[in-house]
Amino acid sequence: MMKSEEVMRILENAIRIGKGVIRYGSVASYIPELAKADKNKLGICLYTIDGNQFETGNTEDRFTIQSISKVMALCLALETFGAEFVFNHVGVEPSGEAFNSLVELDNRSNRPFNPMINSGAITVASLLVNHYSIEDMQKYMQDVCEDPEIAVDEAVFQSEMATCARNKAIAYLLKSKEIIDTDVEDSVTFYTKMCSMSVNARDLAMFGLLLANDGVQLSTGKRLISSQTVRMVQTIMLTCGMYDGSGEFALRTGIPTKSGVGGGLLSVSKKKMGIGIYGPSLDKKGNCIAGCELLGYISEALHLHIFDTREWKVEE
Repeated sequence: MMKSEEVMRILENAIRIGKGVIRYGSVASYIPELAKADKNKLGICLYTIDGNQFETGNTEDRFTIQSISKVMALCLALETFGAEFVFNHVGVEPSGEAFNSLVELDNRSNRPFNPMINSGAITVASLLVNHYSIEDMQKYMQDVCEDPEIAVDEAVFQSEMATCARNKAIAYLLKSKEIIDTDVEDSVTFYTKMCSMSVNARDLAMFGLLLANDGVQLSTGKRLISSQTVRMVQTIMLTCGMYDGSGEFALRTGIPTKSGVGGGLLSVSKKKMGIGIYGPSLDKKGNCIAGCELLGYISEALHLHIFDTREWKVEE
């Protein structure tokens, strides 16, 4: 049992720890619009399974969701097409390569290694693009995050489309291998727009809470995602969600997490809480450098490691 005041003290300590490493990272300069972010911003929000909310820092600042949208797209694809169909098109193994690599796809495999790297996410987007509009995807994100203000950031979208030659190269390689059969330009545009959705740390924490509660929305009691999908998605987040740093991160924190180069982190502690973090200073692997540091701290302090058997509950 832990008092609310102690949780807040832990979060304040976590923010201080995170801020201590911000200077070692940098913003995502390869997308010009993202390069405008203030690297010193940092915020964390927790939504707990017993209905409590804890936050500190820049939790209301909006930023683009980027690769965290891959989790939502995977959820929607699994719910629409089923696991067998989806995983016939994309694998579930860690790639050991950078998130935008195409080397392993070209040389070692006839399908992307997993849905959390760009080649896998573009493949998932190609499955969705002929069944859903980007407005449908936007509404899905609004529903799972309980935020009607989620929308495409047009400035970021245009900036990404002007610099997405590598993603187009990945998509054309997928097309050449007959992994995708939809229009390449349509698939890349859909993928880029879903990455350009504007969210905040609270939105990510709310989506994390939905996953932590087995796909049932805490506020309404309505099931939005099946238990099977929640289990599969969290497993892939744990093993592949932090790109080629996933193994080290999982060993340290034991928290299924997905990062985005906009500075977001989505974390899920089963039957405990959802966590949303914003910090645009990134490490060399493209993950929020402060968020990774502070998650290591709160994992231990709040007993959030997936294999930690200690009880965790807030005392009113």
